[in-house]
Amino acid sequence: MAAHDLSSPLLASTTPPPPPHLVLTVDGGDDDSKSRQPTANHQNGGRAHSKTNHHITPRSNSTTHHRNPFEFVGSDASFSAPPPCTIDPFRNGTPRIDGLYEVLKILLLLPIVVIRLVLFGLCLGVGYIATKLAILGWKDKHNPMPRWRSRLMWVTRFTARGILFSFGYQWIRRKGKPAPRGIAPIVVSNHVSYIDPIFYFYEMCPTIVASESHDALPFVGTIIRAMQVIYVDRFSQPSRKNAVNEIKRKGCCDRFPRVLLFPEGTTSNGRSLLSFQLGAFIPNYAIQPVVVRYPHVHFDQSWGNISLAMLMFRMFSQFHNFLEVEYLPIVSPLDNSKENPAHFAKREKPSNFMVEMAKVESLFHIRSLEAMDFLEKFLSMNPDSSGRVRVHDFLRVLKLRPCILSEEVFAFLDVEKSGSITFKQFLYGSLHVMKQPQFRSTCELAFSECDILEEHEISQHEFGDVIRLGIPDLDDAEVHELFKLFDVEGKGRVSKDNFTSCLRKNPLLIALFSACLAHRDAVDDDDDNSMVEEIV
Repeated sequence: MAAHDLSSPLLASTTPPPPPHLVLTVDGGDDDSKSRQPTANHQNGGRAHSKTNHHITPRSNSTTHHRNPFEFVGSDASFSAPPPCTIDPFRNGTPRIDGLYEVLKILLLLPIVVIRLVLFGLCLGVGYIATKLAILGWKDKHNPMPRWRSRLMWVTRFTARGILFSFGYQWIRRKGKPAPRGIAPIVVSNHVSYIDPIFYFYEMCPTIVASESHDALPFVGTIIRAMQVIYVDRFSQPSRKNAVNEIKRKGCCDRFPRVLLFPEGTTSNGRSLLSFQLGAFIPNYAIQPVVVRYPHVHFDQSWGNISLAMLMFRMFSQFHNFLEVEYLPIVSPLDNSKENPAHFAKREKPSNFMVEMAKVESLFHIRSLEAMDFLEKFLSMNPDSSGRVRVHDFLRVLKLRPCILSEEVFAFLDVEKSGSITFKQFLYGSLHVMKQPQFRSTCELAFSECDILEEHEISQHEFGDVIRLGIPDLDDAEVHELFKLFDVEGKGRVSKDNFTSCLRKNPLLIALFSACLAHRDAVDDDDDNSMVEEIV
């Protein structure tokens, strides 16, 4: 992954990004730039519109300073981004076989590799058969596994130790010991490699929380079903809620195994700690944290930017692989009360290890799912191989035509003046606008300006009258495409809720209403001046 600075794309990149920038700076505009705002001289529906045709090709890579199109919602001329994170928590340190020592070692150990591979296959086969027998005819999976079936699973647990041995883990160093299940029903651990769950299965045979996709994996799906796995789809609210309820239910019953969670939600290289998901902390049960480490010199065992086949081969071809497991002190909710899950989780991790998405959540107070919506929109802009989007694709997705206003919106994001933007620039810029103190009230004022007949709904005609103040000479087809973004129900009318919801999902579109609100303020000023003249 690229360095986590503002100018580096969050999407995978094969082309090195430009030099990093830590601060987004956009010229706040001056009188000259304001003079480029279209003048109003066309009457339509009681509102003034410009007849000047502004077909301008955006020139984002020029040195021209652009007016800040979001100044009217409270955005100043610049906004700060979080400091860059120079740590890549997903990068494997030895993705390739480098050095004469490694090559000679692999050649020397090739016969051992074959023996280990045979042992791995034998243990996997025996464990699979024992697990199939343990769950054969078992239908009441809502309740704890019967004792005789659990005894059969001991065979699978011993074969798991054989699998660890075949991978070169002849001995495993432990520090501390697991707490009794009745004291700490939930265990949380960092997640470095696919070796982690194999070790935990051998060590304590817990119930795990895993993605639904794991159920379809050969051999693995059968074994985790026997562990009475709790499936969760992280992108589904009902699924996450059901998973939390299952954690509570199984955590409070001593007949179930303890519950194991990897709260980071993915594997990392073990050199940093990713922000935690809160599922393990919502039930407010005592938790035992566990740390797994893989000390190494020549071979990094973390599952990062390395294929599973290569990782397994490298493990087979080592004299010995080191694994250290440290059981940490139990962490309980404060004063045995219902502590806030977020606060409970923070006591489990140092905040300075938070990575990209955690920074976004902390700065802008949005959920990961909301950020995913912005990612989907960015992907629809057809980013190139370096993860950057050009101006024409940006305008296409937002249904904007090339003009002065759309040029200013793009220039607001294009802080490098390169003619393209990264996902990080799109996300941070959009959220910066949406989180301005005046954003919500501006959305309501914009709706009021469109709602000429005060029917609490706006039509496409009313919408077009207002939009043409900002982008003159939009034809009906272009107005219709923009209106469809707001008319999510397809009724031809937009309610206030749908209007504000669309602007929350597309906060950059609030710039379309800057001209109508400026016109409104100008009218109010004229009325005030007339009143003063009458009083005089």
